[in-house]
Amino acid sequence: MSGKQDMYYSILIVSSSDRFNSLIKKYLHGFTTIDIKKSAAVARRNILERYYDIIVIHAPLQDESGIELAFDASEKCNASILFVTPTEVYDDVLENVTDKGILSITKDMIDTRLDQAIRYLVAAQARVHRLEQKNLNLEEKVKEARVVGKAKGILISKKGMSEDEAHRYIGKQAMDNGVSRKRIAEDIIDEYG
Repeated sequence: MSGKQDMYYSILIVSSSDRFNSLIKKYLHGFTTIDIKKSAAVARRNILERYYDIIVIHAPLQDESGIELAFDASEKCNASILFVTPTEVYDDVLENVTDKGILSITKDMIDTRLDQAIRYLVAAQARVHRLEQKNLNLEEKVKEARVVGKAKGILISKKGMSEDEAHRYIGKQAMDNGVSRKRIAEDIIDEYG
């Protein structure tokens, strides 16, 4: 992975080809977890049991074509998916997987495109992780606003404060005690609520 030593991603490779498994490992420097499974059934269990950033499916598999696994994985997890397909069915596969957000290459592209495909999937996962973090931050802010709003309502009704006074009171208590506004609001709710 050309100079990307600070990556901490997990990858699931689903392939019955030992040759492919050895080849793909050359491109996976910096991955903390590299799991290799030879069948779709075992891969499905792994996907349910743990989180993977990237899933590479080298078709066909021992127990199915692999396309069903790719569709299942795209619906059940946020992993970026690479589907490696035989050249003769590539156009049909590409037509089916593109709208599901699955990247596909042919087996004869492995030597020239596998590194680029893995780098693309890593970049996509980095974006997913950033968006997930932003979402968590927004959820936390919304939670805090709800708790602070409830505490302000209590101060208004129980202490006769105006909304501005309640707002300033919570802010000052948080600053004086070196804790968050949410913590002060929770204390107010516990005391008066």
